[in-house]
Amino acid sequence: MAREIVVPELGESVTEATVAQWFKAVGDTVAADEPLVELETDKVTLEVPAPAAGKLTEIAVESGADVEVGALLGRIEEGAGSAAAPSKPADKPKPAESAPAAAPKPAEKPAPQPAPAAPAKAADQPLSPAVRKLVEENRLDPSAIAATGKDGRLTKGDVLAHLEGDQAAPPADARATAPGAREERVRMSRLRKRVAERLKEAQNTAAMLTTFNEVDMSALKSARTEYRDGFEKKYGVRLGYMSFFVKAAIVALKELPEVNAQIEGEEIVYKNHYDIGVAVGSPQGLVVPVLRDVDQMDFADIEKQIGEFGTRARDGKLTMEELTGGTFTISNGGVFGSLLSTPIINPPQSAILGMHKIQDRAVVIDGKVEVRPMMYLALTYDHRLVDGREAVTFLVRIKECIEDPKRILLDI
Repeated sequence: MAREIVVPELGESVTEATVAQWFKAVGDTVAADEPLVELETDKVTLEVPAPAAGKLTEIAVESGADVEVGALLGRIEEGAGSAAAPSKPADKPKPAESAPAAAPKPAEKPAPQPAPAAPAKAADQPLSPAVRKLVEENRLDPSAIAATGKDGRLTKGDVLAHLEGDQAAPPADARATAPGAREERVRMSRLRKRVAERLKEAQNTAAMLTTFNEVDMSALKSARTEYRDGFEKKYGVRLGYMSFFVKAAIVALKELPEVNAQIEGEEIVYKNHYDIGVAVGSPQGLVVPVLRDVDQMDFADIEKQIGEFGTRARDGKLTMEELTGGTFTISNGGVFGSLLSTPIINPPQSAILGMHKIQDRAVVIDGKVEVRPMMYLALTYDHRLVDGREAVTFLVRIKECIEDPKRILLDI
């Protein structure tokens, strides 16, 4: 019986996807739930599994085509070729009774035993767009990377692990793979296209302005050093800086509700909940998973959730629900070495906080020059809704909470 492969539900407000690649060809046998085709949406990449075991008999949509939810992707003939049992070894022919006995042959050496199985290689498997991008940007040989995915497929995590373990420079002749090629055209992924559209939308519609401040990280660094080991031992997660900034943002947002609001037509929608987006870099581009009702979370919950978001972002496993609905965003360019930047609002939100690199600088404290670990903070806001007074006050509250972390616990 033929079974149809269709585009599944893609999430709220997402109705279209692009066929990134097929993992199987027409005529290939497939197992039930085996990944068949990869789809790219505006926010995530997902794999469509086989609805049943059988043989792939039709591919209705080729790679690069746009498809809508429910559209036919292909067909599988259920059961065809999937139940084939492994063939039995052929019976050895019996010697003819009348044949003279053959002269004894020297004893043959026993066949060498197979070596222990090595990690799977990805040389013969198709690469997903995210994996292909990483491989091409870093000029890697996929066959040299240990693959842990199903059927020996290479995952983004495999490539990242390989990069972390081998930082050797590429061979000098790496550029010779495409003689004479001075440029290359690659189709923009749906995620990258959507990010570009939303950023341009923010620039075209919001009256964006950025204000800056700086914060002395001494007290926070001392608190983190003092409690880091005990925190990790109790909760099983590292104590980072982001959870403090998220908590500090809640203190500031409660005092200045305009920063947590948004404009819809001629109305201002004030949010009485705090869903904080945390910008995360992934092989596919920037994504912003959302911490829901973060005012009700403790430090351990925040750190655990951020860690999970980072892992799933690298593996392309974030869901649509996790990427929508934020009321405010925090972006930490400091992890990449950024000293100062002007982040762009994530619409329809009204503001975004930018964290930056911690750098020792000479500052004047009580009339004396001291070296302190300093961080620049940037708040980009929609001036249609947030005035300069609110923006400056917001950053001052963040600064106060970070320089005196007890304020966060007391919510003042």
